[in-house]
Amino acid sequence: MNAVMADNGSFYYNIRGTAEGTSYNIIYQDNKDRDFQPEIDTLLAGFEKSLSVYDRDSIISRINRNEDVEVDDYFYTVFTKAKEISTQTEGSFDISAEPLFRAWGFSSQGKNPPDKAQIEKLKQYIGMDKVKIENRRIVKSHPDIVLNVNAIAKGYSADIVATFLDEHNCQNYLVEIGGEIRLKGENLQGEAWRIGIDRPSENNPIPGQDLQAVLQITDRAIATSGNYRQFYIQDGQKISHTINPATGYPSKHNLLSVTVVADEALAADAYATAFLVSGIEKSLEWLNKYTGLDAIFICDEEGEYKMYCTPALEGKIMQEYG
Repeated sequence: MNAVMADNGSFYYNIRGTAEGTSYNIIYQDNKDRDFQPEIDTLLAGFEKSLSVYDRDSIISRINRNEDVEVDDYFYTVFTKAKEISTQTEGSFDISAEPLFRAWGFSSQGKNPPDKAQIEKLKQYIGMDKVKIENRRIVKSHPDIVLNVNAIAKGYSADIVATFLDEHNCQNYLVEIGGEIRLKGENLQGEAWRIGIDRPSENNPIPGQDLQAVLQITDRAIATSGNYRQFYIQDGQKISHTINPATGYPSKHNLLSVTVVADEALAADAYATAFLVSGIEKSLEWLNKYTGLDAIFICDEEGEYKMYCTPALEGKIMQEYG
């Protein structure tokens, strides 16, 4: 735990670690000089036991093997929210789309794009209407249905840590887990927190290295999805990991990156994925329909990056890079 004195004389503490196959970075202000890392690590370890597909003994892994297992509150919350957002985004967000990602080579080692017949076969196992919770157990319409909550779970884990800090009376904090963020109060300079948004370039593999813009904001959650880091080239064509669950194919549009601002990182994470799948026009339609959401879109327009944002964020973009 590293301590830094803020401009107002109070101490902010910085803890770093790993969870969910990624890293976390948490900054919090605490007048009692408390090291929360052991408790946060325990909290996140329990979270992984529920929702990590990398843990063979987790609840989600056991569900994917069709074992009889009761879901916990973590799983119930994520599943319920995922189902809600799937409906709101017309299936663009779908935690049952894992078989498609495996077929396209993004959850497996093979990089052999599936043909039309394979995609049509897999689509019969995909859709949130094919899976539900009854009596705290998952009920599937077919045993080959596989769930993966990676596109919503990191956001939810940031919310869980934020709740922990709230319960310990921390008035100022930044929680970042795998790029998904929850913010409260002020930074060390007594201002709203500043969050960098990466330039969506294929030559920008390291988060924070090359920024497109800086967003100054607080008391919100932020999540970004982009299609410029996870892709491969097959027969001269770029295959992006942004798979549309409705079609079974990678999305094709000029939207490279979308940053969603919401009250909870759980929602921001899922909507960012859905917006990236659907493109800017459909995303704007949903933004006008559902309150509490804002977004920044970065598009490729004839080889140039163009940034668009919802009106509420216009005054919060402190710096835009050319």
